[in-house]
Amino acid sequence: MKQSASTLAISTPGRALIEFTRDVENWVGDQGIGTGLLTLFCRHTSASLLIQENAAREVRGDILDWLDRIAPEDGGWLHDDEGPDDMPAHLKSLLTGVSLSVPVVNGALALGTWQGIYLAEHRARPHRREVVLHLLGE
Repeated sequence: MKQSASTLAISTPGRALIEFTRDVENWVGDQGIGTGLLTLFCRHTSASLLIQENAAREVRGDILDWLDRIAPEDGGWLHDDEGPDDMPAHLKSLLTGVSLSVPVVNGALALGTWQGIYLAEHRARPHRREVVLHLLGE
């Protein structure tokens, strides 16, 4: 059994879904592991990770709009230490999750045809986010 770990830094423009599938694919390909399991972990409480369609751009906008309806900035939240988008960002992260598991088969991610890996930035202003990658296999 072999394992590898690394951290990807992702700069965000503010509220957005940023696809970083290609970065993950390249890293996995460099590890020399044919069969295994990749775990991705977002080291933040106001950003999250998703596997979602990567063909139609409208999907990303619809997801962001839906999250805004579920956790609006004007929701009467008590926690607003960093501004009105602070607590809604935490709730959106809670809903979408901070970790993913992706099987690796024949040295490649076993994603479906239209699946991509995204960092969801839930804050209005730009950030530098970190995603830890851990691959275990042989």
